[in-house]
Amino acid sequence: MSEATANPTGNSADKGTDAAVAVLRPRVAVSERMLRILVPVIALATGIMIWHWAVVANEVPRYILPSPFDAVTALITDWGTLWPALTVTLRITFMALFLALVGGVALAIILVQSRWIELALYPFAVILQVTPMIAVAPLLLIYSPDTQTALLICSFIVAFFPILSNMTQGLKSVDHNLLNLFELYGARSWQTLLFLKIPASMPYFMAGLRIGGGLALIAAVVAEFAAGSAGQGSGLAFRLLESQFRLNLPRLFAALILLCCTGIAIFALTSFVSWLTLHRWHESALKREN
Repeated sequence: MSEATANPTGNSADKGTDAAVAVLRPRVAVSERMLRILVPVIALATGIMIWHWAVVANEVPRYILPSPFDAVTALITDWGTLWPALTVTLRITFMALFLALVGGVALAIILVQSRWIELALYPFAVILQVTPMIAVAPLLLIYSPDTQTALLICSFIVAFFPILSNMTQGLKSVDHNLLNLFELYGARSWQTLLFLKIPASMPYFMAGLRIGGGLALIAAVVAEFAAGSAGQGSGLAFRLLESQFRLNLPRLFAALILLCCTGIAIFALTSFVSWLTLHRWHESALKREN
């Protein structure tokens, strides 16, 4: 007896199985997305509930540790004070990140194109990176025309090196077989750079962008702490210090919440830009089928 005769319904069974898998696959994908959202939300909510319970159960005074409700109330009532400070910090952060992107990419291209320039300039970049910024800030305050410029330079220096190093590594990590292919077809150096090296370095560049975005915000706050700037044009770091000196802990926690939310938003934005750039072609952003 032939195999087809022994199992006359085999094809229909396979089709039924394939149909069931096709129906279940979207449901599994939706469940995974829901878990990715629910698990962090539940963990965060649990932490906030534990914080609130610890403050209420132990009757901790507000000037020692405010409850989450006190922090949110201060965020709402002091919004008129915190929002202008946040805009100052954001302006310095994004200006520094933009300058770091332009400068880091441009210098990385120059370093890769010339071995001698790389040997001459790269040590200076490493020195700037390993030197603590809080030690350099006083010098920048002396030589800069104003405090805002000094804060911008501090934030730029911190965000610059991750972008430079990642972009340089990406430009050097091009497949040698592809380089040989471009040489075989007589491509000029600018054509190789534009159509091969820069596209191949995009995953490295996006990693540097995500790192640099967070470091630019951190450096802007730390530099303002070092500068001790005050007044109407001061950022969130001054509001943190002011709240500490006045023992206004609810406002201090409100400023911390703003900083945390800003850092998360910057990371989410840079991650979205990375996904938007890479999700159609690079392995790091492609969804696995199995």
